[in-house]
Parts: sequence; C-alpha cells; structure tokens
Amino acid sequence: MKLAILSRNSKLYSTRRLVEAAREHGHSARVLDPLRCYMRIASDGFDMHYKGRALTGYEAVLPRIGASITRYGTAVLHQFELMGSYTPNRADAIARARDKLRAHQLLAAQGIGMPATVFGDNPDDTVDLLSMLGAPPHVIKLNESSQGAGVILTEKPSASRSVVETLRGLYANFLVQEFIAEAEGADLRCFVVGDDVVAAMRRQAPKGDFRSNLHRGGTAEAVLASDDECEVAIRAARVLGLGVAGVDLIRSHRGPLVLEVNASPGLEGIEAATGVDIAGKIIELLAKGAKNTRSRANRKA
Repeated sequence: MKLAILSRNSKLYSTRRLVEAAREHGHSARVLDPLRCYMRIASDGFDMHYKGRALTGYEAVLPRIGASITRYGTAVLHQFELMGSYTPNRADAIARARDKLRAHQLLAAQGIGMPATVFGDNPDDTVDLLSMLGAPPHVIKLNESSQGAGVILTEKPSASRSVVETLRGLYANFLVQEFIAEAEGADLRCFVVGDDVVAAMRRQAPKGDFRSNLHRGGTAEAVLASDDECEVAIRAARVLGLGVAGVDLIRSHRGPLVLEVNASPGLEGIEAATGVDIAGKIIELLAKGAKNTRSRANRKA
C-alpha cells in the first residue's frame, strides 16, 4: 500500500508512529504538508502537485489536519478522495466533527447522550439563553477549541453573562453547556478504530482545574471501558462518519455523555497509558479499506 499522511510536522509523535507502523507492516508511507499540496480541478479530471511534482498512486490517505487549517486541509483531502484514494476520515466528516455545534446537533438527533447545550447569536437573548440551560456552573466553549484551550467554567450567573458578552464582542462562536459535577474533573477517552474501541484511558484534571486534557497538566491511566461506553463511542464516531476518532465521554448519573468527538486524536498519551499499538491498528484499517477500494474499482472497470 502506498500511503500519504497529511501532517504539517513529520516529527510529531503521532505522525512518526504512523510512519513507523506503516513500514513495519510492509507499506510505503510519505508525510505531506497539506499546505504545500496544490490542486487542479476541472471537469476532465483532478490533479495535485507537491513541491513541483505530481502526486499519484496513493491508495490511502490518513489526515492529521490541525484545527487551524481545517478549511484548506479538508479541501486537499477531498481532492485525494476524488482521485480515488481511500481514507477512514473523509473531508466532510472532519468538517462535521470540527464544528461543535453541528456535531452536537447530529449526535443529539440520534439519541446519543451529552451535556445540555445552548447556543445563540443576539446579545439581547443572553439572559433567556442561559435560563434555558439552568443555574450555573456553566461550561463555555469556543466552537473550534481544542486541547482544553478556549474552555471556561463560570460559577455565577453574572460570570456567565460577562463571559458570553465578552465573546460576543470578539465575534467568537461558542457553546454553553451544563457542568457535570459528579465527574469530578475526569473524563474517558475512547479510541475508535473502525468498529471497535481499541483502547481507553481515564484522564483526571489537575487540582484546581476542571479540564482533564493532558496538555493542561491532566494525568491518564488505562481503563476498561464498559459495554455501554464502547457502544456510545462507536455510535458517535459512526454518526459523524469517522473511522478513526477519539471520543471523549464523561461518566454521569445519566450514563455516559459525549463531550467531544476528535477527528485527529493524538496517539502519544493513550499509547503510553495503555501500551496498545494504536498506530498499528490504524494502519491495518487503512490497508483493509484500500484493498476494498481497489476491488470496487476493478469491478467497475
């Protein structure tokens, strides 16, 4: 299999592990900076070049596209799709997952549990908007936040109003959610590959914080996710169309609630915590998907 990994930095742990795993499985792998890919789009076909040379023959593409380049990165990925490459996370699926509002609507429509969420645009509606959610504490999230950045906990109505008004003044898109106190600053990262949760870890926020992200000083330990938690994680990834996803759950009195579905989950923390060769499992999924894509193409021919 000839594999392209879309990543801006070939030295990142996740990117390096995926390259290593691909080569261990006998495949060729090349890291491509999506911002150096450029495209020709025409009714007679689709072409793409990279640093002056044509990109051809890639049977599979694995996107590691950061939030800051979602628009261009997904356009590059879609071009690969149009050129016949297989990917477990299609461009439209990544776009859905990155838009927290859209993702929450899609998940809720399928009956997947999550913290109650409100969203509005007009400052005149702020008081009533917050009343729809209920009394604080409230969690306020920028719509495209990642790794815990842009996530704020407010404990009084006046603080919620103040943060909302400030973000509106900055023309930021954000959501407001209920705070699940019984989670005690912990969440569960379930790593979905295909139709399975291949690894899970419990992340605990540091003292004085409620964000459990490892980049924010959180700690992690391997856990065995329950059948209900695995089912919710797999369903959430499937609803958004993702074959590879990090699904963040919170354990509540109502059962597992989805906080977020990450379309480009990091490998370092969860591989270290669990000892699972997640990169290898992703490569196996890619090889299987590429083979099926070739078979369909041959039948059409």
